[in-house]
Amino acid sequence: MSAPLAIPTLNDVAKAAGVSTATVSRCLNSPDRVIDSTRDRVMQAVHELGYSPNFGARAMASRRTNTIGAIIPTMENAIFARGIQAFQEELRQSGYTLLVASSSYREDIEEEQIRTLVSRGADGLLLIGHSRDPEIYKFLATQGVQALVAWSHNEGAKLHSIGFDNRAAMRTLTESVLEKGHRRIAVVSAKRTGNDRAQQRILGVMDAVAAAGMDSEATTIFETSYGIETGALAFDQLMALATPPTAVICGNDVLAVGAMKRARELGLIVPSDVSITGFDDIELARIVVPALTTVHVPHREMGTKAARILMDMVEGKSGGQTEKLDADVRLRGSLGPPADLS
Repeated sequence: MSAPLAIPTLNDVAKAAGVSTATVSRCLNSPDRVIDSTRDRVMQAVHELGYSPNFGARAMASRRTNTIGAIIPTMENAIFARGIQAFQEELRQSGYTLLVASSSYREDIEEEQIRTLVSRGADGLLLIGHSRDPEIYKFLATQGVQALVAWSHNEGAKLHSIGFDNRAAMRTLTESVLEKGHRRIAVVSAKRTGNDRAQQRILGVMDAVAAAGMDSEATTIFETSYGIETGALAFDQLMALATPPTAVICGNDVLAVGAMKRARELGLIVPSDVSITGFDDIELARIVVPALTTVHVPHREMGTKAARILMDMVEGKSGGQTEKLDADVRLRGSLGPPADLS
């Protein structure tokens, strides 16, 4: 049996490139501080030798791993994709590695993942929304792990956040629906338990309904899991009511696209027979026919700023900050007046 190949070291790279070990370290950690010709020579040696930095030893020395964890509710649709992509891009530019986990909208799974990421040495965590057991915040504080919340804005919350006012945004969207003349409206929402975004969006609908002098008890709310098929099933049941709604306000674009799919299968024309709205303004919202009226969420801006804030927290440059972003209504073809007013 042949002897195992020796693992290349920093000294091996320095010798092959004809530079000092300090120069090799600068090329790997701060490449902008090294002239191009030297950096190219060092990186060629790194690739030829198959050298990989010993991040374990580096972490022990610095007490940081340059790893950030993000726990999102789902990977099954594009709701969080654009924001997390921007988050990862910004982290990478500063030499951080991102680990992503999905909780499937379950608090117990999210708590397990938080503890696992912390045990694996994550320097910071990006969490979605504020609804979780306060004990997990005590755990993070005890472990000295920085955490930032995104997709939700709450000035008085335990953790700093970068997000938008879900309640105000949904109220504005609902006002647009009511201005078209709709009085029989229904809501298809994610399950509210452990989901402050869903809770706030429903409250936004109720705010607009109450301000219009309507009976909030008459507004049907259908809770389901996020998905195109679940949106279709929810729409099916709403249309089977004795007095079906003339407008269906969905908690996100995926549910709304599912509702539009089912409307087409039932032979209903959107918006002539029924109006449908979403929330998020993902790509689907613009390519469905008719295009979906929705709330535009600044996903990429939120992801980029979240990365910068969290890195500053991890590096001790800031104690964190809470920032509110704008989320505005995009009026498109899926919203029109009810049939009796058109």
